[in-house]
Amino acid sequence: MVKSVHEWSERGHIDPEHSANPEHYREDGGLKKKFYESELARMQEELVKLQYWVSTHGLRVLIIFEGRGSAGKGGVIKRISERTSPRIVRTAALPKPTEREQTQWYFQRYVPLLPSGGEIVLFDRSWYNRSNVEWVMGFCTPEQHEEFLRTCPEFERMLVRSGIILLKYWFSISYDEQELRFEARNREPLKRWKLSDMDLEEHRRYVRYSMAKDTTFQYTDVKQAPWYVVPSDDKKRARLNCISHILSSIPYQDIVPDPVEIPERSDEPYIRPPIQDQTFIPQIY
Repeated sequence: MVKSVHEWSERGHIDPEHSANPEHYREDGGLKKKFYESELARMQEELVKLQYWVSTHGLRVLIIFEGRGSAGKGGVIKRISERTSPRIVRTAALPKPTEREQTQWYFQRYVPLLPSGGEIVLFDRSWYNRSNVEWVMGFCTPEQHEEFLRTCPEFERMLVRSGIILLKYWFSISYDEQELRFEARNREPLKRWKLSDMDLEEHRRYVRYSMAKDTTFQYTDVKQAPWYVVPSDDKKRARLNCISHILSSIPYQDIVPDPVEIPERSDEPYIRPPIQDQTFIPQIY
């Protein structure tokens, strides 16, 4: 039976009394681990339903995640991708442009990454590098910055008119919380790779990055492709709120197939070579 999942947009799939239950929160106001994990699991189940719908109906979904370093973009992308198929839900995170790419039309290197029918693409940073990181760090000229702000809304309107479902999220983190997260990464050797020179310089230029974000919103927060701000000082809340918003923004239905019958092995005349001829890894565990 096909069940409408418009419930998510109509009721948020959240009972207000349930979400406001004080038993779900710690004394400091944060979410208790058990409640967070149960809500995340429930939303990840819905994301699987969404991917079936997108794949079956050939939808093209593009979700952009932007924000300062350590704001939580990678964390929410990981949770979205955790239970979904990488053939349907894929992440795009471009490295520094090559010399050849620097001579191209700015949006050109992003176009091949746009979703085809039946795909959801998650941009871990995007073309907004130009109006944020590049402008803050002086990697683009004032003319390039101005041209981006002028053409970006038109480019995104073209995407929307072509049928692409475009969602843009800005993860907002305070200076103090960013500093705490950077310090935590610095203390942990296994996480220190996340703390780059660019991150440190961005932290130093926190105010200028605020200017960049405000200017970006002024020009690119348009009706056809609005920005959605995700307060992310609390990572767990940010993840749940963002995923919930995604689910409420794309109408879908539950078309997950019923369980299938697993076939038995067909018997065929075949003698396998001796197992001793194979090289096995050491059985340490």
